[in-house]
Amino acid sequence: MAKYIASIDQGTTSSRCMLFNHRGEVVSVHQLEHTQIYPRPGWVEHDPLEIWDRTQTVIRTALNKADATARDIAAIGVTNQRETTLVWNRKTGKPYFNALVWQDTRTDKLIAELGKQEGQDRFRDRVGLPLATYFSGPKLRWMLDNVSGLQDAVAAGDAIFGNIDTWVIWNLTGGPRGGAHVTDVTNASRTMLMNLATCNWDDDMLAALDIPRRMLPEIRPSSEPAFYGYSTPDGPFGGRIPVCGDLGDQQAATVGQACLTAGQAKNTYGTGCFMLMNTGTDPVPSNNGLLTTVCYKFGAAPTVYALEGSIAIAGALVQWLRDNLRLIDSSADIEPLARTVDDNGGVYFVPAFSGLYAPYWRSDARGVIAGLTRYVHRGHIARAALEATAFQTREVLDAMHQDSGVTLTTLNVDGGMVFNEMLMQFQADVLGVPVVRPTVAETTALGAAYAAGLAVGFWNNENDIRANWGQDRIWRPSENDTARTELYAQWKKAVTRTFDWVDS
Repeated sequence: MAKYIASIDQGTTSSRCMLFNHRGEVVSVHQLEHTQIYPRPGWVEHDPLEIWDRTQTVIRTALNKADATARDIAAIGVTNQRETTLVWNRKTGKPYFNALVWQDTRTDKLIAELGKQEGQDRFRDRVGLPLATYFSGPKLRWMLDNVSGLQDAVAAGDAIFGNIDTWVIWNLTGGPRGGAHVTDVTNASRTMLMNLATCNWDDDMLAALDIPRRMLPEIRPSSEPAFYGYSTPDGPFGGRIPVCGDLGDQQAATVGQACLTAGQAKNTYGTGCFMLMNTGTDPVPSNNGLLTTVCYKFGAAPTVYALEGSIAIAGALVQWLRDNLRLIDSSADIEPLARTVDDNGGVYFVPAFSGLYAPYWRSDARGVIAGLTRYVHRGHIARAALEATAFQTREVLDAMHQDSGVTLTTLNVDGGMVFNEMLMQFQADVLGVPVVRPTVAETTALGAAYAAGLAVGFWNNENDIRANWGQDRIWRPSENDTARTELYAQWKKAVTRTFDWVDS
């Protein structure tokens, strides 16, 4: 009898495979980073073949660590960095170009042109999203316009599009030998091509961006009892296993946090920072810079929606200090360095490397460090970098409260940065509410496992998911309100210094 669910978590900086038991506990994990490619300022790419190679390696290694074979795996779930866009040949499996990462800003001129007459919210009532470089549809349009030979390949029926979930599932289920060309509703909702109400590709959006429908994957539920397909015996799992769970990473984390009731919310601290609030079966429009998106769809049950606040740079700022400035040797060094000072020394770091996402959506913004004096040293810079994540989260939470009318009494958190004790305490201080870390902090992979497990009856229903959730640590806000008053006011001032940096 199968004992585990396998979850493939293909993220912005790394790929990993995790095996979970029925209690939602981690049995095995292996993770590998992949190359970040920066051809020009603002451009970010990944090599899809490298990603698939690393994905196969982490699957095999995770199985070996658990002494598991395909017979031990009941189902496979996939979660992925959303919006990252690639096109490949359905007959050969060869990409036509590197994947354009969600952070990439090369579509800025196209976005400006699309919004010239009707503004940034031209398509929001249809797709729930503002016009921004963030999303997949404009990235696909850029590829069609700029990759030599691609339009001919589309006309011949050879070129197909997908986000990373589609790429991984296609390869898992056979690739050029009949691999399933599918995506789920959560990933489709981030393309600007899916109608939010119908959860189908929207003809008007395809026409506006001039995207050929024949390139697009089939949209399926996030948990699919009919399965997307089976892993191949000669693939990394070494056997036929149902592939039946698919969620964009932030929606997966929402499921993994058991935020399955309207009004519940979580915040994930990863490469970026993403807060999602479950709004139930009705999409809630935003008037405060948030995204209306699909949260999940389990089988034939109604689609569940969410409000999302997306922050482009969180953990990526720590990596930037490590890799670009050589300020630290490893990401774990950031907290000890930040603890060498008692405060930020008046320094505020606004990491608008790819513009500002929620709640501003300013593609003309670029990063600034404000408040520098001769007094400041690298400890202050490290502390300001951590505080930037907490301040950005506060901005999103304020917008979410205004849109939803729901006042959160606690914030559930997950992701790699939640093990930074200093950041979590400062987050509670800035928000003025307790911050709660679950027993399994890497809830992205867990959410994808839940989606797959529900499809095959490994878990019976959502109550099984709720029963698995457990609290590991709670941080309560300080009685001193300086962080949420004076320091936050200074942060808001620093944000305005990033505006209008890039000339149109």
